Amino acid sequence: MNTQYVQGDCIFTRINKTIKQYEYLTEDIDTEVIIVGCGVTGAILGHYFSKNNINCVILEKSRIGHGSTSITTSLLQYELDDNAMELKSYTSIENIIRSYNLGIKALDEIEEFINEHGNKCDFKRVDSFLYTDKKLENKEMKEEYYIRKEAGLPVKFIDEDNNPFLFDVKGGVIGKNGGAVLDPYKFTQHLIEVSCEQGLRVYENTEVLDVQYSENDVTVETVYGYKVKGKIIIAATGYNTGIFTKRAFGTKTTTFNLATKPIDNIENIYKNVIIRDNKDPYTYFRTTKDNRLIIGGEDINFIPDIYNKELCNKSYETLEQRLKSLFPNLNIEIEYKYCGAFASTQDNLGFIGKDPTNSKLWYCLGYGANGILFAMLGGMMLSKLYYGEVDKDINLFKVDRFDQ
Repeated sequence: MNTQYVQGDCIFTRINKTIKQYEYLTEDIDTEVIIVGCGVTGAILGHYFSKNNINCVILEKSRIGHGSTSITTSLLQYELDDNAMELKSYTSIENIIRSYNLGIKALDEIEEFINEHGNKCDFKRVDSFLYTDKKLENKEMKEEYYIRKEAGLPVKFIDEDNNPFLFDVKGGVIGKNGGAVLDPYKFTQHLIEVSCEQGLRVYENTEVLDVQYSENDVTVETVYGYKVKGKIIIAATGYNTGIFTKRAFGTKTTTFNLATKPIDNIENIYKNVIIRDNKDPYTYFRTTKDNRLIIGGEDINFIPDIYNKELCNKSYETLEQRLKSLFPNLNIEIEYKYCGAFASTQDNLGFIGKDPTNSKLWYCLGYGANGILFAMLGGMMLSKLYYGEVDKDINLFKVDRFDQ
């Protein structure tokens, strides 16, 4: 991810000291799989490939976890950016339900990793809550509720009569155990730490400048002239895919985040749920282990260098007022303001799988609000695919699905 796509004081790279620095590449090496990009997506891929005894190398152009990973709120939920009925024109309800269940599977996978290797990233499984404060949208929330309920997902409908929150709710859907929060920088570092013990090799400050494909292998040249040769290459570079393809993946916007100073009197109900409203663009918020509130949203048309201070400050101010109106009883002081690129697709899903014209080029691009969960699915699916096992659900994420 180009640093031009990230601006401001990103909370997770500010509050965490550098856990470990990795060397840059100083020799030509061979491997089976070359993963380009070491944000949380690259780290997840490295985990699954090394776990499955596949020799792989990760090349990161700058610092691990300091690109898009540093600006994610890591508000993880199985639901998608848009409601099921809004997505019907792009995909089927059956596919939407499949993606919901896959999101739960990905949440379970993260929890399994934590249970096996320890909680070094402040992971917490929570409920998810989607709501509206408009009476006209109550019907829309009920539709979403019934779609999920009929699919067997544990849900509860909230309205004015049973609203447990302090803010106004006209209709909403709670997904029981349907979300999680974590520290994305710590999670990325922990994944790499575990994977390196399993044979993964990671190189920081090692930008890939050129990729050459031949009949039997793929070779990349890095910034200092050293080369890495492998059987396949996987793009885990977020929105920065120019070295692999001229294709534009997704529609980019700029999204904004605020993080408060620690607040003593946040009620426990908010510590056990992640919340998103039904506005367009939507707003979402979560708490942290040290009792901060993080709020995100107010997306605007993509600003490539994110240096338009006037536009940025307007979005920050709107988010701050939104937070204060939701929690008038709290002493809210903003400590961190940051923004970065966000990409969405018509069906709200990312891209996982082989390039349709180049079998040596694979993608794991977690576009949409569920990027970390899509990366988990990508790690599972692509490590199986390397051994020739095709997961039927990978078709949901086909790289060329909009071209057909």
